[in-house]
Amino acid sequence: MITISESASDKIKEMLEEEGTPGLFLRIGVKEGGCTGFSYGMGFDDEEHENDKSLEVADLKVVVDDDSLKYLFGLVIDWKESAMGGGFTIENPNATATCGCGSSFRTAAAAGKPDSDC
Repeated sequence: MITISESASDKIKEMLEEEGTPGLFLRIGVKEGGCTGFSYGMGFDDEEHENDKSLEVADLKVVVDDDSLKYLFGLVIDWKESAMGGGFTIENPNATATCGCGSSFRTAAAAGKPDSDC
């Protein structure tokens, strides 16, 4: 369903350790917005909700809300180092269009609602 590379998993684990809060997990989601229609959300959380699905990916607890799952099937999260630092990259096989920075997308079945200032 969702793949997290070894380098991304290591970075996420490092960040979780730095947080120092027990019970934190990675939450991934999608919301309307961004330049292309939908934008990704990724962060730490410690509270699960009724419509959440919990997954075990690369030795990490990953939680995705039920509404976002349909947009994230086959998602690949990676961590890339560069001369300017590093960052997470997202490869989504469901995306038929993405913005220049790769943080928003649309699918063949859903266009979302792009931000008006893009």
